[in-house]
Amino acid sequence: MRIGVAIDAAVDVPQDFVERNGVAVMPITVKVDNHRFKDDRDPAEILRFRDQKLGSRSQSAETEPSSVEDVQNLFLGRMVKDYDCVVCLTIMATRSPIHDNVIKASFAILKNYRPIREAAGISGPFLMRVVDTRNIFAGSAPAVAEAVRMIQAGKSPAEVRERAAHIADCSYGYMLPRDLNYLRSRARSKGDRSVSFLSSMLGTALDIKPILRAHRGETGPVGKVRGFEHGAQVLFEYAAKRVQAGLLVPCLSLSYGGELDEMRNLPGYTALTRICGDAGVEMLETPMSITGMVNVGEGAMTLGFASEEHVAEF
Repeated sequence: MRIGVAIDAAVDVPQDFVERNGVAVMPITVKVDNHRFKDDRDPAEILRFRDQKLGSRSQSAETEPSSVEDVQNLFLGRMVKDYDCVVCLTIMATRSPIHDNVIKASFAILKNYRPIREAAGISGPFLMRVVDTRNIFAGSAPAVAEAVRMIQAGKSPAEVRERAAHIADCSYGYMLPRDLNYLRSRARSKGDRSVSFLSSMLGTALDIKPILRAHRGETGPVGKVRGFEHGAQVLFEYAAKRVQAGLLVPCLSLSYGGELDEMRNLPGYTALTRICGDAGVEMLETPMSITGMVNVGEGAMTLGFASEEHVAEF
């Protein structure tokens, strides 16, 4: 059985991972002032966004995840012919409508695929499996990596979905923002009051940065640090300890809202790289999606891994 993988554009995985594994990307449309971007994880489009210097003007940007019709067109136009089953992994349903859109689209896809496959000379049914990664950005990557690994190991669609859902429950995504004022403004524009005016003002004045965590569909602060570089070091050292304790999926994902070399020059990165290498853990590094930069600000960093339940200590 030919099993494929589809993700939405806000799932931060490297472009070479997408291309190497034939992962389909469900795009997100981003509108900033008079500028329009198609966020489909294309590095050229991400670079175009950064080159436009729109980061400071993106608080009121509009984002439009793939609609029900868009998902139907993607699957009926291509996926039902290329695969016999597709596992769709989306960022947390509590933060984006894309998961619900895929679920709704699946009804029409499963109702209308047969004539398309028959015309292409393909027999047999087509299946869809939809997984809420219950995480965002780099935090969604471990479930995607595990789904790909299970497919390559010849597992059945049911086994792939069950394992991906389990990894989603065990995934931890951490974010270190660079600009608290931007984060607050963007959150308020979306009706999210989680970053108060007072805390953002104090944070900016004292250079205090929160460490935010996404886990099982919820996001919130789990620590605070002084200065972005120090925060990166704290987060890298924490991730190194989790790697040494053992991960459920042998990968650590990183996304950064800027040039990756900037992230690689942050304190603690080199040590983390060495520890991952010693443990046989692959580092999946990628520029943050346009959607991610619009929502959390340029220069922010996210980190994700899957592990046994534990208490975050910062």
